[in-house]
Amino acid sequence: MSLFQPPLFLERCQAGFPSPAAEYTESELDLNNYCIQRRSSIYFVRAIGNSMLDTGLHSGDLLAVDKAEQPQHGDIVIAEIHGEFTVKKLLLTPRPGLQAMNPAYPTLWPYPDNLQIFGVVTAFIHKTRERD
Repeated sequence: MSLFQPPLFLERCQAGFPSPAAEYTESELDLNNYCIQRRSSIYFVRAIGNSMLDTGLHSGDLLAVDKAEQPQHGDIVIAEIHGEFTVKKLLLTPRPGLQAMNPAYPTLWPYPDNLQIFGVVTAFIHKTRERD
């Protein structure tokens, strides 16, 4: 089975007017290399809900999560609180918290002993059109 690697164009795509240089390709795009830094520590999970809309993350999107990444302030993480998993923006100051990126949802301020991080979201894939 051969791996499909579509072309990656050299020119960036303006979110406005099309570029006349669309025929110049840089290389082939390998989504494994683009989304995955360490194969042994990556897993994928599908998002559900709307608490992260302001980051462009929608319900149904596929998340690439690296469990070996050291979580840093501002990272989007997969966390577990009281037996439930959630995807949120990690706050480390003034104290550990999980910030929703949608004003309709509150920031969570769990006790540090009740918060476990299961990985840092390194990429997400958002389909703009569903296929049958």
